[in-house]
Amino acid sequence: MKKILLHTCCGPCSIYPVDFLREKEIDVHGYFFNPNIHPYTEFARRRETLEKYAADINLKLIVDDDYRLEEFLQGVIHRESNRCLICYAMRLEQTARIAKRGRFDAFTTTLLVSPYQKHELIREVGQSAGDKYGVPFYYEDFRPGYRDAVARSREMAMYRQAYCGCIYSEKERYYRRPKKEAKEF
Repeated sequence: MKKILLHTCCGPCSIYPVDFLREKEIDVHGYFFNPNIHPYTEFARRRETLEKYAADINLKLIVDDDYRLEEFLQGVIHRESNRCLICYAMRLEQTARIAKRGRFDAFTTTLLVSPYQKHELIREVGQSAGDKYGVPFYYEDFRPGYRDAVARSREMAMYRQAYCGCIYSEKERYYRRPKKEAKEF
């Protein structure tokens, strides 16, 4: 494998996968495509942080600036319990399309660095997208580099988000349902 397209959700999550792949002498290109991120200001901040980091480390980067939140929401509405599957499929299928068009040898994702993501589901969705578009999905468990990447991102004063990006995870992160008090009759 000589050239890989790395779906990137943000700058901090890119640190370890980029280093890991470069150590294997793989030509890594980043791809920012994240229609799930809400609100738009969060989308823009993650994109800007990634663009600055990519420039700092000389990472070639493809940025899809089209903010397709409605497409994501239409895909998950009334399917909220499967939102991660739908989200992974949207992003990894688009990454596979771009990888095929760009004649990459494979594609992968920075989602695999997070201990909070569903790795087996990402692997299944990635392999399915790879089969569909004829570009292999490169699975690597990048989680061993998570803590180091967090520390390095803090040292670089990178913006670090507090939730995965979708409106549902934002709610789970910040909203705590009040305990219901028993009513007296």
